[in-house]
Amino acid sequence: MDFLSATLNRVKPSPTIAVTTKAAELKAAGRDIIGLGAGEPDFDTPENIREAAKAAIDAGKTRYTPVDGIPELKRAICDKFLRENRLTYSPDQISVGTGGKQILYNALMATLNPGDEVVIPAPYWVSYPDMVLLAGGTPVVAEASMQTGFKLTADQLESAITDKTKWLIFNSPSNPTGAGYTWEELKQLTDVLLRHPDVWIMSDDMYEHLTFGDFTFCTPAEVEPLLYDRTLTVNGVSKAYAMTGWRIGYAGGPKHLIAAMRKIQSQSTSNPSSVSQWAAVEALTGPQDFLGPNRALFQRRRDLVVAMLNDCAGIHCPVPDGAFYVYPSIAECIGKTSAGGVAITDDEAFATALLEETGVAVVFGAAFGLSPNFRISYATGDDELRDACTRIRTFCAGLS
Repeated sequence: MDFLSATLNRVKPSPTIAVTTKAAELKAAGRDIIGLGAGEPDFDTPENIREAAKAAIDAGKTRYTPVDGIPELKRAICDKFLRENRLTYSPDQISVGTGGKQILYNALMATLNPGDEVVIPAPYWVSYPDMVLLAGGTPVVAEASMQTGFKLTADQLESAITDKTKWLIFNSPSNPTGAGYTWEELKQLTDVLLRHPDVWIMSDDMYEHLTFGDFTFCTPAEVEPLLYDRTLTVNGVSKAYAMTGWRIGYAGGPKHLIAAMRKIQSQSTSNPSSVSQWAAVEALTGPQDFLGPNRALFQRRRDLVVAMLNDCAGIHCPVPDGAFYVYPSIAECIGKTSAGGVAITDDEAFATALLEETGVAVVFGAAFGLSPNFRISYATGDDELRDACTRIRTFCAGLS
């Protein structure tokens, strides 16, 4: 009898974590490695947030808390949703979890039955399909190409929905492409969803505050208030507040869904870290003046990386609207051979050869559901980004 669960065979480890781990191992072995796989800001959590955590420890706020969040944090989240997204929630409509990933997973576990389908636009964050599979559902991938700016059209969404569809997972700005939906583009999608009253919307807004130029963020329940009662609006403090390791994600949604998610969490992890919750209160209620300079920093890095990658033979890199990723196409590199003799048969082979021959770690596009591409996280220093892009240019020039 097999000791391991059959469910385990339905999922795979996170490719982004695998790339980051591989890069760290090579670096520890003495290799000159530049890791561009991890999706986290390279600067410290703001001082006022760190001080709030220290104060919480000194005040003895280190015990169990309510399962899905302390009242102070839930109130801060309600205020945030109203202030920034024009969404009105009460504290019993708020769930706080150990990162945004747990919030998404709780919602899927609480709602999916065998045969239920979840529409996932591709390119997608690597964890979406596997979380659906773990929860017993069926991921339905709707491919958004570079020709549509990596954004799903209304016709594509309509075609993907069946009588078995329970959720649409929506992410803007997107990981891995940085593509963001304008109000008008999102309204076209919400118009489709209005015609399908049994389909719920899971909106992953984690990169809300990382947008560039004239792009203005919006979220589905804000664009179409008639969808409010079947939308779970998910966010967190990880990216905008440089708090990836603090592990606090949250969501607003209908009371019965939030209660079901609370039940799941009560029998899995119970409450998120008490100290992290108090830090998140300060993040959401404290000074927000650093967000603008951080956006400007990431936009400068974006422009640097896009320009340098578009100077590489065989690479075409669109300009993203937000987040801190680029998702260039390497279609013109497929079928060639690297200077080290590796056949570039697909984007995974490209990424593997790039790491072995130049020491630059990126994530191959197949992991995100759309090839032939790769993802770079430019949440690292300018000098490293220049060095990495120079190595990529040399690698591409050596393809034959």
